Amino acid sequence: MRIKHVRLAAAAVGVAVAIGTGVAVASSGDQETPITGDALTKASAAALAHTGGGTVTGTEIGDEESLYEVEVTLPDGNQVDVQLDQNFTVVGTKTDGPGTDDGHGVPDNDGN
Repeated sequence: MRIKHVRLAAAAVGVAVAIGTGVAVASSGDQETPITGDALTKASAAALAHTGGGTVTGTEIGDEESLYEVEVTLPDGNQVDVQLDQNFTVVGTKTDGPGTDDGHGVPDNDGN
């Protein structure tokens, strides 16, 4: 009888782990991972040096174009996405108009 309870408990734990893993995988596909720690400091410095100033308004690890992406809002309101490799070297940029929300949590002019 005791073996039966142990098997049931093990099966329940296995199901819970499988469900939890599935939920984590399903929910992580749509979320962006921000840059943190020392990498954030280095990525921000590289992006700001490249743009000649501005304010870092968003970051992302594992962007589709590069390892790091730093969004910089320039004094004129334009936003520049700076793509960086693993050595924090600029590998590309994309300029958006003022107040553009490109999915990095930066609101556009109407607050959305």
